[in-house]
Amino acid sequence: MSEFAVEMRDVVKEFQTPEGGHINAVDRVSLQINDGEFFSLLGSSGCGKTTSLRMIAGFEWPTQGEILIHGHPMGHIPPFQRPVNTVFQSYALFQHMTVAQNVAFGLEMEKAAKDEIEHRVHHALEMVQLTGMDRRKPKQLSGGQQQRVALARALVKVPDVLLLDEPLGALDLKLRKEMQLELKALQQKVGITFIYVTHDQEEALTMSDRIAVMSKGKVMQVGTPVEIYERPNCRFVADFIGESNFFAGVVKSVDHEFASVYVPILNSEIRGMALDGIVAGENVIVSVRPEKVRASEQAALNENSFQGRITKSVYIGSESHVIVDINGTILKVWEQNKISTLEPGAYHLPGSEVWLTLFPENTLILRDE
Repeated sequence: MSEFAVEMRDVVKEFQTPEGGHINAVDRVSLQINDGEFFSLLGSSGCGKTTSLRMIAGFEWPTQGEILIHGHPMGHIPPFQRPVNTVFQSYALFQHMTVAQNVAFGLEMEKAAKDEIEHRVHHALEMVQLTGMDRRKPKQLSGGQQQRVALARALVKVPDVLLLDEPLGALDLKLRKEMQLELKALQQKVGITFIYVTHDQEEALTMSDRIAVMSKGKVMQVGTPVEIYERPNCRFVADFIGESNFFAGVVKSVDHEFASVYVPILNSEIRGMALDGIVAGENVIVSVRPEKVRASEQAALNENSFQGRITKSVYIGSESHVIVDINGTILKVWEQNKISTLEPGAYHLPGSEVWLTLFPENTLILRDE
């Protein structure tokens, strides 16, 4: 048996457009998803993540390439013969059936023994913390409880791989965050490979062992949440995950893992970590996260320090979001509010002068796409 739960090998999915042309919704994607991993496909609408999931499920077939589950090529094997199950955003529960009947439905279709069905349904409802609700109808449940029924129905058949297509999208924010933690804990408990589709960056960072960031049918980067956030490999990933300040520039010199970049808009050089074999003379993008910029009354370093004027400061509880103008160039700075006080002078005020420092180890030099 393969060490990978799911493999996509150079997969292409082509669709015909209404105008008679063709578009690659998935464009030469290769992925290796480990057994027992919580793996997320992350991207905006139309990036190819749901199409990829549907091909793994068997609802769509690749135009080119191959999909394997535990080393076995899937070819044109239909969904019901694949060792996977899918949970959709819409839940797709049978409203006329009880919770127990909904969960048992797949087992009854397989003509499993009655005693086995009862045992497995009870166990599945126990896993999703719905014990005692087996006689309720879906309309008698909250949105979070309905989502758990959909999960129990998928898990009761003990699939090798569980596919989840934005399953928390219909829930309100507070419940969604609670369900994220529950879902991750459930995955760790059952040990099944989860492949999760979402457009929500925070959701992917919270739950995933690894993330594939997708754009226009291609996989831009695969990595752990820390790798994706702290070491994005291109401007798109840095921009899509969280927020960043970006400056275009030209590499003047490279010294081991650091590079000095001349940034015309600041008429100055910025030193930062050079990623992906960047060389002198190359056009690059300088990226620094707003929360990693230091704002103070004086420069903290001899390099990467710039004086500017605060144009806007927004208090949002745990943080203050500060906008600084450096000779017409705008920088975003997120500062944690570490002191509890009502004193206005404790917070950055619009109109005041401030020094911003971009520490080289927090400043990334990325290839210009």
